[in-house]
Amino acid sequence: MKMLQDIIIAPIISESSMSGIEGKKYAFRVQADATKPEIAAAVEKMFKVSVASVNTANMKRKPKRVGVHAGYTAEWKKAYVTLTSDSKPIEFFEGLN
Repeated sequence: MKMLQDIIIAPIISESSMSGIEGKKYAFRVQADATKPEIAAAVEKMFKVSVASVNTANMKRKPKRVGVHAGYTAEWKKAYVTLTSDSKPIEFFEGLN
């Protein structure tokens, strides 16, 4: 069984993700094999909010090069979580505005 802390790895703090806070849309880095219902349940339990929808995106690896050394970035999964209109906002993101 997956723990809540294993499903949600970290919040994504970027300019584009912070613009969605007004619409109660939050972005998280999640476990690569996590499903949408698992992500929704984890967000609801961790932050005590109600989730309306979850959209996910798999971020593919990209080639990177430093001098003569070539390699790839890591693959990871991103989740966009939309809260219901009557739900309270997530306090962690509210302090970042």
